[in-house]
Amino acid sequence: IENEIKLLTAEIERLKNFGCLGVSPSLEGLRDENAKLKYRLNFLQKSLQEERSKTAKSMININSCLQEIFGAAIQAAYPDLENPPLVVTPSQQPKFGDYQCNSAMGITQILLKTKEQKVSPREIAEKISKNIPANECIEKVEIAGPGFINVHLRKDFVSKQLSSLLMNGVQPPAVGKRKKVVVDFSSPNIAKEMHVGHLRSTIIGESMCRLFEFAGYDVLRLNHLGDWGTQFGMLIAHLQDKFPDYLTVSPPIGDLQAFYKESKRRFDTEEEFKKRAYQCVVLLQSKNPDFIKAWELICDVSRKEFQKIYNCLDITLIERGESFYHEMMKDIVKEFEDKGFVQVDDGRKIVFVPGFPVPLTIMKSDGGYTYDTSDLAALKHRLCEEKADILIYVVDSGQSVHLQTVFAAGQMIGWYDPKVTRVAHAAFGVVLGEDKKKFKTRSGDTVRLIDLLEEGLKRAMDKLKDKERDKVLTAEELKAAQTSVAFGCIKYADLSHNRLNDYVFSFDKMLDDRGNTAAYLLYAFTRIRAIARLANIDEQMLRKAAREEVLILDHEKEWKLGKCILRFPEILQKILEDLLLHTLCDYLYELATTFTEFYDNCYCVEKDRQSGQIVKVNMWRLLLCEATATIMAKGFDILGIKPVQRM
Repeated sequence: IENEIKLLTAEIERLKNFGCLGVSPSLEGLRDENAKLKYRLNFLQKSLQEERSKTAKSMININSCLQEIFGAAIQAAYPDLENPPLVVTPSQQPKFGDYQCNSAMGITQILLKTKEQKVSPREIAEKISKNIPANECIEKVEIAGPGFINVHLRKDFVSKQLSSLLMNGVQPPAVGKRKKVVVDFSSPNIAKEMHVGHLRSTIIGESMCRLFEFAGYDVLRLNHLGDWGTQFGMLIAHLQDKFPDYLTVSPPIGDLQAFYKESKRRFDTEEEFKKRAYQCVVLLQSKNPDFIKAWELICDVSRKEFQKIYNCLDITLIERGESFYHEMMKDIVKEFEDKGFVQVDDGRKIVFVPGFPVPLTIMKSDGGYTYDTSDLAALKHRLCEEKADILIYVVDSGQSVHLQTVFAAGQMIGWYDPKVTRVAHAAFGVVLGEDKKKFKTRSGDTVRLIDLLEEGLKRAMDKLKDKERDKVLTAEELKAAQTSVAFGCIKYADLSHNRLNDYVFSFDKMLDDRGNTAAYLLYAFTRIRAIARLANIDEQMLRKAAREEVLILDHEKEWKLGKCILRFPEILQKILEDLLLHTLCDYLYELATTFTEFYDNCYCVEKDRQSGQIVKVNMWRLLLCEATATIMAKGFDILGIKPVQRM
């Protein structure tokens, strides 16, 4: 923005000089041009103010700041080195400072290989330390062991950042230009119930969207429903037989799963029905109004069932199923043909993508399209029409080869450049039962998602009653606690595991209020929020204190908690890069346990031992409680978990 302002200012000056130089182009044209430039300049100056205001309020990513500082120090110490290693991490133990720069060892190896210079890492660390530029965050550095640079942060810097957090709220880290992100997640099939296999995509996708939205990206949440294809032939044929007056009277399809199973059984056993089902597909694809109406009826029944689950889990999606891309598929086939990528194999049109042994089938021998065709059409639409800068598919690991082939085909035909546009498969493992096998019912059926959620509600209420919460909470508070615990625990159990791995689904473990579980974190959060309330300190008093109080961080547990709170932006930045949400869960658990250490060692509210009356309120410590709760609340929001005031 600053660069464009400079250029525009120079251009306005140039236009002013036209008259002085005796040049006489159309005066009207000059005025128009000048007015346009001034309007643009005014707009940019306002944008610059907004960006500076945003940046001033943004939470500082301390790790990024230190990387910039050490990057400059390494550049000054070794100006001839290209892309030297830059390694800055939080220290694991207080005796090693607050952060460590571990670049010296890597530089030793580079100097030996490229310049045949043998220099000890410790000597390199000393040279880097001497070249550290003036900055506001480093108190001192120490060189330890073979060449680790231990960094000690300034207390006034940490205190100032915590005050900024309390006054401005949790602001996203500065991430640069606002990009368009398209996330494809959930994606159940019409006429089939959502099962436990859809749970992971739905929960992970929702949380990713929330993170990118918080970071300031323009996010499009897409539900790629399986709402088109040959299975609709048998469903429509069965609908015609079972509810012949479906065009005038809405058919009472109560159990769509049973309806699907009946039509599938007939399709597999009745030859005449099978033929009619194929005819129905042809009539549906040719947009016959009666068949479109039948298709819409079946889709609507499914939609209502899906929405019940989305409402429970607080999921927001825009439906854009396979049918949306149907009209685009013939153009996709033509584009691949025109560019010479299509081969004909036994009547099928196939595309081989370099590096992938199995070709994509973009047209069947009968002229029909396939999942490959619809996935290519969806990819092109998202890249070329939606203009996505980042495209994320939250789909199980079993689809990895297929999706990588589709992405590579899009790249091969020129739809995107991976150096400019990020197209990623956020793969995830399967949900296992406690027997470590695929999660099934006792009869061996797939677990219906709605049954799982209802079981979660029942178990959560049982747990709350075991703890006698029903005796101290109102009916409304008990209900809020039940849904918070039930759905929060189901989401957290999924998100707290590395999504690339399979995970064991266990209600007993997820509802345990000890260890890294939502039950523990929700309880810890409620307890933290209660500290100020029980000391009769309201929000207004906390806000006033945030403006006026200096956060003292003299006790080692205050210092440890303050630093932990401020690591939030670097945690989010890491997840924006690797899309692994368990890092946020691990951080929230670390924050909660660090808070417990602080609370056990530092009195926030001091009371008289005999009377129980409040003698003293240590306001700076209450502000640390508030900062912890504020970060936890935002973390919960990103994970899609709703905390309650009383539990």
